[in-house]
Amino acid sequence: MTTLLSPAAAMALSPGLRDNPVINYAIAVFIVIALIYLAILQFWVLLRTRKHLTEMKGAYKEIDIQRSELQLRNKDLTDSLNYARRIQAALLPAEHHIRKIFNNYFIYYRPKHIVSGDFYWFSEREGKYFIAAADCTGHGVPGALMSMIGLELIQKIINEMGVDDSDQLLLTMNRELESAFFKEESGKALIRDGIEMGICIIDKNTREMEFSGAFLPVYIVRDDKLIEIKGDKKNVVQSFAMVSFNRSTFQLREGDLLYLFSDGYADQFGGPENKKFMYRRLRHLLLTISKYPLNDQERILDETISSWMDGHDQIDDMMILGVRPF
Repeated sequence: MTTLLSPAAAMALSPGLRDNPVINYAIAVFIVIALIYLAILQFWVLLRTRKHLTEMKGAYKEIDIQRSELQLRNKDLTDSLNYARRIQAALLPAEHHIRKIFNNYFIYYRPKHIVSGDFYWFSEREGKYFIAAADCTGHGVPGALMSMIGLELIQKIINEMGVDDSDQLLLTMNRELESAFFKEESGKALIRDGIEMGICIIDKNTREMEFSGAFLPVYIVRDDKLIEIKGDKKNVVQSFAMVSFNRSTFQLREGDLLYLFSDGYADQFGGPENKKFMYRRLRHLLLTISKYPLNDQERILDETISSWMDGHDQIDDMMILGVRPF
């Protein structure tokens, strides 16, 4: 029986054994087999590597195709949202129209996405000023669609229906939305979302202001003091049951400054402890900046909330209106 030896073992054999042709032949065969095995192994590894590279190239190509499709879809979506923003902007009161009513005002308007669920209204009719700030449930496309409905309704209620009491305006909007969303066939409301709103109606001759709010308040700054008139703790179309809203009156003076807003600014998370900005901090900020020109106030509001967010995502649409009626 012939035993194959390793080269090292073969070298350790006596000279006589090393000269043995059978042993030398066995060693040569062993070396050849080992080399063939190593060559086959290397070739197999090379094939596997090439196969893997081919699969990787295919995967990368598929990823590139999917990325291109996503980029195209994202562009289409962004283009659609930008067009929707232009439609929404066309429904909002134009700046030149507002300047015919008020010389001294600012609108801080910062949607979470391209379009916004917040909207505002300025108009004048029969010696009365109408100022409204509203926050529709949700943001993005759903909120924007709701805001467009709200804009059309408030224009209809004020200019066509001639409603000029703040509480009746909210009540009428509630009824109009109920009519739009309630379907008798099913006996159910198609949409249960609502609108938070603050509305001021000011008689420019007597300077008496009416205010009604659906969750949203109005702040009045006078003589370095901030006065808050709160709204009711219910929103428009919170339920389709019979609702009513309170109406508060306030005698304005020369130099009084009004602030109406949605809840997005106060609810924004940020700061060193990632907490909400809160209404307490907002009141302090508004009182602090109230002595500055209104254009500067808008800039300070933007800088303050941007610094507060620093690294945090915006969670909701933001809107603050500042108006000095007289």
